[in-house]
Amino acid sequence: MAVRIAVVDGQGGGLGQALVSKIKEGFGKQVDVLALGTNALATAAMLRAGADEGATGENAVVVNSGKVVAILGAVGILVADSMLGELTPAMAKAIATSPAQKILIPLNRCGITILGVRADKMAGYVQEALERVGELVSAQGPQANG
Repeated sequence: MAVRIAVVDGQGGGLGQALVSKIKEGFGKQVDVLALGTNALATAAMLRAGADEGATGENAVVVNSGKVVAILGAVGILVADSMLGELTPAMAKAIATSPAQKILIPLNRCGITILGVRADKMAGYVQEALERVGELVSAQGPQANG
């Protein structure tokens, strides 16, 4: 059985697309990727990158946040009204209160600055996120390798 994770993104879906592409490239069928877009453009970009399933909007994020082992995205997915207002308070709450492991990329363009975080290019953060997904896949044991 594959480890089920969600990638949440909005706006143009560039970060989500990069995450999905690298996750599928690195883990293939070991990981089932659910693309959760705040808009249809972001969802479509993640599906083109190889996500196994995709859904768009507030209800999709709220319903699915509790059904995955991990949620990946920019740090702004925890903040209501981020991503130019695309991330609703209900989405932020669902993600924040989900029992899923949150793997967040500290992009400052969401109006959030995290002190002490090294300045890195998006590709560096995507690679680090991939390593964390690998740890989750390993922790799930042999049943994740079906």
